[in-house]
Amino acid sequence: MTLSNHKYSLQELQAQDAAHFLHPFTDHKELRAHGSRMIVRGEGPFIYDSEGGELLDAMAGLWCVNIGYGRDELADVAAAQMRELPYYNAFFKCATPAPVQLSAKLAELAPPNINQVFYGSSGSESNDTAVRLVRHYWALEGKPEKNIIISRHNAYHGSTLAGVSLGGMSHMHKQMGGMVPNIVHVMEPYAYGLALPGESDDDFGLRAAGAIEEAVLAAGADKVAAFIGEPVMGAGGVRIPPASYWPEVQRICSKYDILVMLDEVITGYGRTGEWFAATTFGIEADTITTAKALTSGYQPLSALLIGDRIASTLVEKGGEFNHGYTYSGHPVCCAVALKNLEIIENEGLVERVRNDTGPYLAEALAGRLNDHPLVGQTRSVGLMGAVEIVRDKGERTRFKPDGSAAIKVRDHAVQNGLMIRATGDTLIMSPPLVWTRDTIDLALDRLLVALDLAEAELAPLR
Repeated sequence: MTLSNHKYSLQELQAQDAAHFLHPFTDHKELRAHGSRMIVRGEGPFIYDSEGGELLDAMAGLWCVNIGYGRDELADVAAAQMRELPYYNAFFKCATPAPVQLSAKLAELAPPNINQVFYGSSGSESNDTAVRLVRHYWALEGKPEKNIIISRHNAYHGSTLAGVSLGGMSHMHKQMGGMVPNIVHVMEPYAYGLALPGESDDDFGLRAAGAIEEAVLAAGADKVAAFIGEPVMGAGGVRIPPASYWPEVQRICSKYDILVMLDEVITGYGRTGEWFAATTFGIEADTITTAKALTSGYQPLSALLIGDRIASTLVEKGGEFNHGYTYSGHPVCCAVALKNLEIIENEGLVERVRNDTGPYLAEALAGRLNDHPLVGQTRSVGLMGAVEIVRDKGERTRFKPDGSAAIKVRDHAVQNGLMIRATGDTLIMSPPLVWTRDTIDLALDRLLVALDLAEAELAPLR
């Protein structure tokens, strides 16, 4: 009996879950007290649980299911590849057709200076690869001491040792008890939370970028290898930098001969209304980490896109790059990715986000939510949005304990059929690119109900 044909018993699955399955980023004592919700099916923009409950998925799974659920085309191409060649590695001077063809396609879609690809199975893995590659590059260039990487507070770059170290999540650093050396963190470009009274967004953006230059000067430019950043800080709360930020970052990196490592695990493949947010924000990167929407989550695959500057040194200087994974360029995953990219192209999903649903989401968030007493700010880029939950709009103060109000709204939203995420005091969304204006309206209808229910509970705490 296959799992897909099984008649689910929620109690049986919850018991097995509690006995054997350790979940990511979870308080397991709390989980076992309540039990997991079993998601068993997906169709288009919706997911369904074992008891028949329907949820409109405003998170595209985990930032990844761009073409929506239930696409037979991806299942068919995976089955065909499995029958022909389920696996072979990319070691021993060997290759298989699917990753070769996918690499050519990614070079076609990527910014002009990107023409090489290194594969992994997750964004975390590919950020590990990026660290190794950048430091290897400078060693080949005769500057092994140029190995410091500058990142940002509240950045998220994965959950491996290097990913956690690159990221700026202090609670993750504390739990790990030690970090990969020569990684430093500077302020994030979060104007709503960090701008000074009376400071314009543009001035704040320049000040936030200036923190990178201060870190370079403190360390010495001859010691700094790269700056890494998400074009939009996703897990940190969909924090969209002011327009002045990225041009100034680019200027600083160019001035001090510092590589730009862009983490597009969340923003890649149409999320911002371009194939890559590098285009949206005018960033010229030396590496671009991608994953998630590369296969719309249907298979685990990541791709580190590598610029010509680094690639040419690898080829010209020679020598083995002592790094790789068993599943680098897995043929089934790469075949699925090719079909996924084809669907995104054929259905015009990137253009839809840029010209239709992205602008409509921004208009709907502001028009329908900004006047709500719990909402301090809404913001979005493409199909990626955030709602700041506050106790007092004018003072931008929060309910205590921190994050408790946003979680309350989130829980009401889920109960009302909308899967949304709370990060600190911010509600965030990143829906499938197949959403339409009608889907956006439905999501905001359900979110407004959740906000009203939470407001009734929180009003006595003002």
